[in-house]
Amino acid sequence: MDHTAHNKLVSFIWSIADDCLRDVFVRGKYRDVILPMFVLRRLDCLLEPSKEAVLQEVKYQREEVGMTVLDSSPLCEESGYVFYNTSLFTLKSLLNNPSQLEANFNNYLDGFSDNVKEIIQHFDLRSQARKMAVADVLFDVIEKFVSPEINLSPEPGRASDGRLLPALTNLGMGYVFEELIRKFNEENNEEAGEHFTPREVIHLMTNLLFKPVNGNLPPVLTIYDPACGSGGMLTESEKYITDPEGGVKTTADVYLYGKEVNGETYAICKSDMMIKGNDPENIKFGSTLATDEFSSMKFDFMLSNPPYGKSWSSDAKFIKDGKEIVDPRFMVRLEDYWGDENTEDATPASSDGQLLFLMEMVNKMKSPSSSPLGSRIACVHNGSSLFTGDAGGGASNIRRHVIENDWVEAIIQLPTNLFYNTGITTYIWILSNNKSTERRGKIQLINASELYRALRKNLGAKNCELSPDHVDQITKLYLSMDQNEISKVFKNSDFGYYKIVVDRPLRLAAQFTPERIASLRFMPAIREISEWAYAKFGDDVYEDLKQHKDRIESYIDREEISITAKNKGALLSVTRWREQKKLMEVAQRLADAIGDELFMDYNVFVDKINSTLKSLKIKLAAPQKKQILNAMSWRDENAEKVIKKVHKLKGDKLDQLLDRLRADEDDLPDYGYYPTDKKDHFIEYEADSELRDSEVVPLEEDVHEYFLREVRPHVEEAWIDLEKTKIGYQISFNKHFYKHTPLRSLEEVAADILQLESETDGLLKKLMNFEGAQ
Repeated sequence: MDHTAHNKLVSFIWSIADDCLRDVFVRGKYRDVILPMFVLRRLDCLLEPSKEAVLQEVKYQREEVGMTVLDSSPLCEESGYVFYNTSLFTLKSLLNNPSQLEANFNNYLDGFSDNVKEIIQHFDLRSQARKMAVADVLFDVIEKFVSPEINLSPEPGRASDGRLLPALTNLGMGYVFEELIRKFNEENNEEAGEHFTPREVIHLMTNLLFKPVNGNLPPVLTIYDPACGSGGMLTESEKYITDPEGGVKTTADVYLYGKEVNGETYAICKSDMMIKGNDPENIKFGSTLATDEFSSMKFDFMLSNPPYGKSWSSDAKFIKDGKEIVDPRFMVRLEDYWGDENTEDATPASSDGQLLFLMEMVNKMKSPSSSPLGSRIACVHNGSSLFTGDAGGGASNIRRHVIENDWVEAIIQLPTNLFYNTGITTYIWILSNNKSTERRGKIQLINASELYRALRKNLGAKNCELSPDHVDQITKLYLSMDQNEISKVFKNSDFGYYKIVVDRPLRLAAQFTPERIASLRFMPAIREISEWAYAKFGDDVYEDLKQHKDRIESYIDREEISITAKNKGALLSVTRWREQKKLMEVAQRLADAIGDELFMDYNVFVDKINSTLKSLKIKLAAPQKKQILNAMSWRDENAEKVIKKVHKLKGDKLDQLLDRLRADEDDLPDYGYYPTDKKDHFIEYEADSELRDSEVVPLEEDVHEYFLREVRPHVEEAWIDLEKTKIGYQISFNKHFYKHTPLRSLEEVAADILQLESETDGLLKKLMNFEGAQ
């Protein structure tokens, strides 16, 4: 179906909403009527030619065989599809009796097979029919949909004036349906959700998916789309394989599977499956991320355009129990820096779940040991899948999982404004778990962002398309693995990196002062609000705060202070205030014993505190002592380094540490272990979190050599905290396809400025002459 016919159908169906539903339904509810009626009319058109044959079979089963429950198999055989309607009515014949229209319409719906009734249920069509009947517009709506001016049949038709109306293909059905959804969403200022994939993109995806294995296809093929929408990718894939004039030569039996969470698009997809004679039971309704409907299945080919930029928070409870992954689809085994294999999280940020659909497809790949072909995947993503997420995070772990397993064959950048309701840049990922020899250990990037032709008329946000020549060009680049300006081949490791943490020692000075001792009156987490409360109510905070509760809460609300329920409870707790007062008094006793000496060595200060507490026979819990130490100390670059721990390492213990660090004893300071005058003793200093930094080291570089070359010359006392070293993966098209544009010369810029000045001067003179004439 060409764009002209497509636009005419959309315009006519759109006009039905304006002509029949205005002043009856609010504008935002038009779609609830138009979309299900559109699907219903499509099914009605398909069943019209076999109506009499189906009714004869119904009569035979009931009258001659005496069946009370009809056998669906012969009825499907007579209809020619995997669905049927046993009612005496068609949509056209319903108009013959307007006075009984609603009852007859419901009788018509009741006549459908169970699989169509499920579609009707997801569209909530009976409820909409009731509203239309009450508003006296049901007749008008049906009359419009059966009008000879539009053709929703798979066969060509004639308009009332004799014009030839082209047939509506299954893919065309999907286009019209998605365009209607887009228009309704724009009317309501809503996001359109999942983006319908343009046919030329599907054509490119099927080329990339099937051509590399053409001639080696098994006799039975399974194709899966975990976010199937209206089913366009599934039906086009089948057409590509089975069409004698298509791109693949095979007689394989093809079985389509999919899942869709949106009731309307699920209904259209399931109806498409029925129309084509595929098993509609292979299309499941619900969230792919929440439940694994195909847990026992593996598929030969998978392709999808999953929703991107869409939260998966509502599915999180099915995937995680707290922070622990419970769904094995989103759990991976990855080696850490030391080579130890660990179970890692493979869930991206909750605001964008597109990579979870990639993990779902990876989970459904056939092992090459059980199926020589293995599995092939084509998936559309936006740019965030390439680079978002820090090293060790879920998104990076997913990229790492598919790259280190050598499944990524290629990623193709598409032109912007190629999709109907988004202008963002999109990418096609091609994965295979049975790469050809020349692709092993490699990833091809193709920058097809400039390969497009403009549309004469925009379709939503879509203002361009891939021509057949562009599709062929990209396919040939992919198959040949050519290296040129728009196609480059890299090693898998080129996209990996170590993220190392570089620490520097904490240096603290300490001293008892009246101001620092007084600060212990207040709880650190709520210091400011505590200071206000004490200034306002004085010693009442130690006796009775209930009388001031309303004033405190009013102040918090008025000043819009963010405070947790736990901290608010502490603020209003007399017990907590008394504990802080007691802590302040202990600090004063320590000050009296130690004096106001300035300690430039915090380690000495801590020893002094400990010995004084012991001599005064004061016992403090660790958090209380820490609060006193924190209150009396501050960062000072001239102070001595703070010692965290002294390690006694010798023999096997030292060998194990050196082996783990992959270092010699002389290298230990580079990893935070500093030798002392005492043999076999090594100091580990406390790291200053405010001076902490990170470095990104290419995966093929030695971390230690990088540190010595790039960090140590600039920060002599820094060390690497290898325990925090993470491995990450990112893919940047801008980095690999950046084209430098030379700056214009000063002469050119100056000439432009002079030209502008002369033009401006001329305008001013004209303006002044005009004003003088006035």
